[in-house]
Parts: sequence; C-alpha cells; structure tokens
Amino acid sequence: MREFIPPATRFVDLPTEFVMKSGGILHGARIAYEDFGRLNAARDNVILILTGLSPDAHAASHPDDPTPGWWEAMLGPGKPIDTDRWYVICVNSLGSCKGSTGPTSLNPGKGGPYRLEFPDLSMEDIADAAAFTVRALGFERLACVIGVSMGGMSALALLARHPDLTRSHINISGATHSLPFSIVIRSLQREAIRFDPHWNQGRYDEESYPQRGMIMARKLGMITYRSAQEWDSRFGRARLDPDRRTGEEPFGLEFEVEGYVEFHAHRFLHCFDPNSYLYLSRCIDRFDLGESCGGTADEALSRLRLEKALVIGVQTDILFPLHQQRQIATGLSASGADVQFLSLESEKGHDAFLVDVDRFGPPVAKFLSVDW
Repeated sequence: MREFIPPATRFVDLPTEFVMKSGGILHGARIAYEDFGRLNAARDNVILILTGLSPDAHAASHPDDPTPGWWEAMLGPGKPIDTDRWYVICVNSLGSCKGSTGPTSLNPGKGGPYRLEFPDLSMEDIADAAAFTVRALGFERLACVIGVSMGGMSALALLARHPDLTRSHINISGATHSLPFSIVIRSLQREAIRFDPHWNQGRYDEESYPQRGMIMARKLGMITYRSAQEWDSRFGRARLDPDRRTGEEPFGLEFEVEGYVEFHAHRFLHCFDPNSYLYLSRCIDRFDLGESCGGTADEALSRLRLEKALVIGVQTDILFPLHQQRQIATGLSASGADVQFLSLESEKGHDAFLVDVDRFGPPVAKFLSVDW
C-alpha cells in the first residue's frame, strides 16, 4: 500500500481528535491541498474546489509543480477560473490516498496503515474536513465553492453544515443522492475488488495486489463516465490491430473500444489505492442530503444560504442524470438564491466537465467574472 502525493502538496492538520459521523475518531489526521493564484488585500477572492472520487489536489500547473493538473484547461491565468483574479484552494478528500488521511495512512499507535480499521467515511466527514481546512488557512467567508461530480455532493453537505462559509456555489454534474443505477454499478466495482483473492480483506501489498479487481472496477466506472454516443462516434466497430490483440487467449480483446478501456484501466492501477476506492465509493452511495438534514432533499436545498449559484448538467450523463442537477437548481432557487441552470449538449457524458472545456468554460467564466 502506498499514497500518491503530488510534489507541491501542502497539508493542514485536522483537530487532534477528528470525530466522524459514524462515531469513529481519527487521531492526528490531515488534509492535503494546493493553492493557485494570489490572495487580494481584502481577502475576499477565495474559491474552494471539491473534487470527484479519484483526483488529487493538483488541479492545475503552477510554479511549484509545472506538470498539468486534472483540470488544467479550466484553472489558471486567463482561464475560466482565472487565477489572475481568484485565489483558489483545491483539497484532496478525506479518505483518499493522495495526501489526505485515508486507509493507506499510518494508523497512530498501530505501526502500519489503517487499512480496514479506517472508520466508516461519510460525505459529511469530507465536507467538515474541507471546511476546517479553509478556516485553518484563515478564511471564514469564501467567494465560491465549486463542486464537481462527487465534489458536488460534498459541496452540498458543506453548504448545509457550514451555512455562512461561502457566498456562491457552482455545482457541476452533482446530485443530492445516488440513484439505483449508480449504486448498483459502484456495488459491482466494489465486488470486483473484494472478490479478487489478492485483496485479502484489505491486507494487500505491492507484491500481492488486487490488480484484476481494480482493472474490472475501473472498466465498469469508465462505462458510466462517458456516453454510448461517444463510444459510437469515437470507435464504432473498429477492430484492434493484430499486434494489439491478446495473443491466443480465447475471447480476448478484439475491438478498439475494448483496448481503450483496458489501457486506461491499467493506468489507473498505479495511481489509486483499492481500499480508498472502496471507502469513497460507498460514501457516495450512502449520501442523502435530505436524510443528512432531517427531511427531504428539496427542503434541505431550500434552507441553504447563498447569494447566487450556477448548476450545470449534461444531457448524456447516465451516472448523475440531468434531472438531478435540475433538482439542485430548483431547490436552490426556492432558497432565494439567484440561480442559473444549464443543460449542456455534450456526448462526453459525466466526464464532460473534464474534457469538454469549450462548453463548460464560458458559463463558468461568465459566472465568476461578474462584479460581486
């Protein structure tokens, strides 16, 4: 087991005893973050970014780490999230393996990683850790919280639990809860990992690693991150070149789309931890904003305190379908916030916010460019 920490990562120590929703307690935990841009004299130009399941805090290149970040095209000088104007903090989620405390981290007093002794993780825990981080950095009021995918969920949890922390919100491909289709897909992903004999109840290492389970889990995920339209237009029924096929293996890879998914699943093997995958995946399934707030999701949204919000969804998203973003926009409007809802046409599916910058960039830039 190991962590995957970008070189420019910074850290904030959580309280000595960080109490989690389940009642579990983390001792000596930390949150990883990176920052971008410059803080202005009034200290009122701060944006917080909450990520999806697997990204680290390195959202974009900067002098301390010039390698491209996971949202490189959206964040930086002159880009839609313009660091010539905004000071941006991106945090790595609690429970991850990319700097923040998670199952791969050292369990104090145990002499080894937490593994499955890591307490049950919730979206509320992720939100509380992020809120603590920005306050520890000296900020009591943010200009905006941006949440993408899973980060859209943790952002809603943060808004509900820390109502005065931000003036505005951008929710991209998020949801108030997971739908049955998404839950069952993630259940299969977890099953693929758990049923790999090398998983060994979470006690794997580099020599005995649940490689096959992780590959299958990632493949299942990739199917939901993109759309059938993109698979059709991008690959059609094209076959792999003979030298890229799997030898004499019966029923092996034959089509280009199979090769593409296989390649990217293998890449994922070496940049994410299986136990972190299990914890974060289950945390997504369990989250329900309404339940968290003691009512319905619509009631919870109507009680959030924001000046304005931008909610964006994609028509081809099958993981967090468009009607879930519409629900967020309608609920936030009921709270009295000035809300803009955008339904974007992109064949890229759920992952469109990562790759379809021509569509996502302009509305985000416009939302953030208005004088506040």
